[in-house]
Amino acid sequence: MTYLLAGDIGGTKTILRLVKVSTPKPSGQPLLKPEFERTYSSQAYPDLVPMVKEFLHQAAIDAGHAYDPERACFAIAGPVVNNTSSLTNLAWSLEGDRLQAELDLHRVELINDFEAVGYGVFGLAPEDIHTLQAGDPDGNAPVAIIGAGTGLGQGFALCQAGRPLVFPSEGGHVDFAPRSELEFQLMRYLIDKHQISRVSVERVVSGQGIVAIYQFLRDREFATETSEVAEAITAWERQTGLSTKTIDPAAVISLAAAEGRDRLCQKTMEIFVSAYGAEAGNLALKLLPYGGLYVAGGIAAKNLALMTAGTFFDAFSHKGRVSSLLDRVPVHIVLNPQVGLIGAALRAAAP
Repeated sequence: MTYLLAGDIGGTKTILRLVKVSTPKPSGQPLLKPEFERTYSSQAYPDLVPMVKEFLHQAAIDAGHAYDPERACFAIAGPVVNNTSSLTNLAWSLEGDRLQAELDLHRVELINDFEAVGYGVFGLAPEDIHTLQAGDPDGNAPVAIIGAGTGLGQGFALCQAGRPLVFPSEGGHVDFAPRSELEFQLMRYLIDKHQISRVSVERVVSGQGIVAIYQFLRDREFATETSEVAEAITAWERQTGLSTKTIDPAAVISLAAAEGRDRLCQKTMEIFVSAYGAEAGNLALKLLPYGGLYVAGGIAAKNLALMTAGTFFDAFSHKGRVSSLLDRVPVHIVLNPQVGLIGAALRAAAP
């Protein structure tokens, strides 16, 4: 029996999963069954190795027998170069060769967390996605992945011999392209506020972007702040510069918008969702991903009603004389928050 180890490693928490590999499907993709899973506080450990050893010990106690995984893949919230990574928000320096030796594994691969999402979309079940447009799927065409969260991840994948090959990118740092007078004012606001010469799309289409849009509308007195939201945003602004913040302002704003109790928040999310759709459409035009475009990241799944109300897709498909090219693109919202963990397991299972 073959076992694999998958991990999703972030500055705050790390999720580890032990996976059993079964007989491959006719397509060649192995069947992966989660066997044991635990979530740990990343800050509570000096390195990944003692965490993994504790995890395997707990798994053995739970099952009544020891596990001996052969390979591992860890998705890292940060850049990975030559199978090494120094996490941005965690004092860990990880090297695949060192982890392989100290954990006595045959292979350890480190990949960027959004690259893991790219692999993960190939392992999703039908209930893990919400389809905005069925399109005309083509299994030989590229697959595009975009996901707004802390930042804005973008990438694409190709299938070779029935196996996905994922290419991450830095597409979230391309220029923000305003499409209305209000968005031009937003761009100028961000340039002046941050004393910068350009605005990346990530400054608008991300969790930080939601807050930035709210601050722009508030400072322009678009509508009156409600006391509850105002108190939360002001408290968060006071925490600027602190390593640990107790408030998630984007969540506060999106919840107030979803419940229809704050006009300022509603307009914020309207601008955000429209900009998100426009950038997803930009990515689709560059790749023509008739294999599917997947919208990942926690914001989309947590705001499904807003994402499916029409604003996102209207902006996605509004591309002038080439708009018809996007009619064939299957567009899906990823609902499973563990898509990155699924992707890490699929990558560990690859030959």
